Amino acid sequence: MSELWQESAVALAKGIEDKQFSAEEVLDSVLARIDALNPHLNAIVYDYRDSARADARRADAAVARGDVLGALHGVPVTIKENVDMAGEPTPNGVPALASLIATDDSPVVRNLRAAGAVIVGRTNTPEFSLRATTDNPLHGRTRNPWDDDASPGGSSGGAGSAAAAGFGPVHHGNDIGGSLRFPSFACGVSTVKPTFGRVPAFNPSAGAERGLLAQLMSVQGAIARHVEDLRLATSVMARGDAHDPWWVPAPLYDWPREQDVKIAVTKESHGYPIHPDVLAAIDTTAEQLREAGYVVEEVEVPPVHKPATGWLDVAVYEIRETLDAVAREYGSETIHKIFDWYYEMGDLVDAHGYREGVADRTALAREWNLFLDRYPLVLTPFLMRPLFDWNEDARSAAHTKDIFQAAIYSFGINYLGLPAGVFPTGMVAGRPAGVQLVGRRFREDLILEAMECLQRYNGVFAHSLWEREHS
Repeated sequence: MSELWQESAVALAKGIEDKQFSAEEVLDSVLARIDALNPHLNAIVYDYRDSARADARRADAAVARGDVLGALHGVPVTIKENVDMAGEPTPNGVPALASLIATDDSPVVRNLRAAGAVIVGRTNTPEFSLRATTDNPLHGRTRNPWDDDASPGGSSGGAGSAAAAGFGPVHHGNDIGGSLRFPSFACGVSTVKPTFGRVPAFNPSAGAERGLLAQLMSVQGAIARHVEDLRLATSVMARGDAHDPWWVPAPLYDWPREQDVKIAVTKESHGYPIHPDVLAAIDTTAEQLREAGYVVEEVEVPPVHKPATGWLDVAVYEIRETLDAVAREYGSETIHKIFDWYYEMGDLVDAHGYREGVADRTALAREWNLFLDRYPLVLTPFLMRPLFDWNEDARSAAHTKDIFQAAIYSFGINYLGLPAGVFPTGMVAGRPAGVQLVGRRFREDLILEAMECLQRYNGVFAHSLWEREHS
């Protein structure tokens, strides 16, 4: 039998319920793994082992009493440090916000607790959670378990690093431009960015509501090694909460069974010099899905560069108008520089252009909806180049622009509010890589089913990382 820290959330919850092992034994195994690797990786930046120990003991007592157990009963999880946990800071990677103490749990934390999860710590994020890598002046840099020089992705880079390293099976994150998918791609693990409205979101500590597009593009989700754990975690996180008026009570898994699901494949790079190994990974993935019974066709899909341009021109205008002053006052020189480069990458609109852009976004979403009505899934590149270095976005405007140009299938999909999963496919230029599956609104189930097929073909990629430790 493998060590408990290596197991899936599904296996751990079942084993705890069946008394094969205790929640406290699971916690001990995960904490030992954290103690061994986190001092170097710096993925977990708030350690809650004392409260986790008390929670694990309560979980074991509940099993002994024969109580009805939650779906994640006794399972260790982490929370990204940019969402609220009652009595804990929510600094968002900013030293000046380190004393911002939350008065209550965010909905996603409340839902995980209600399902019996044991929170072992909080994971790192860049300043204001707005970089494609994870480094900040409060907690420092998070390292990628595969390669110290490689980015762990961002902004949920702590979660991605923790998932790959084995610091528990489920790791919360969020995504406004790729912040669940970049770390999953970078660290060789899996994620599903849910549809906007699927998982409730609210931070009691927030002094003001976010801008309209930030609300429409940002989602909460999970990063995990096993696809079945994404299925479980998403169902737990998606429980409704009245604090979020955008939450939609849509079914997650109780949709009518689809027959002969069509998957559209695109390798359109919109002028970017896509890496040949990225193209090869798409071809291999398409063939595996075809063998699994899907109808897979390489066809022309709605251009993703249009919503990606909207993100850069319209959403970045909103970011500048709502966040720039705070970033200038409390952020580092590094984040000032990177924000300036963000503003240079697009053709920022004015207030009138913002109103028009928000309206035009509906037409872009309609175009994709109509296409997805015929092809419920679209297989796309995620990052069209090898994974970048940990500080590449801070080197120059040209480096930052290249990352964004290579990732239009990331933030373009956020602009549309569509769900998307990233699944690891192997290595490109010696670093982890993966592909993306975009789905219909609220059809995360179709994405998960396809990713589960891919996992049956490819196995759990993080296991090969652990094998390197003994080679």
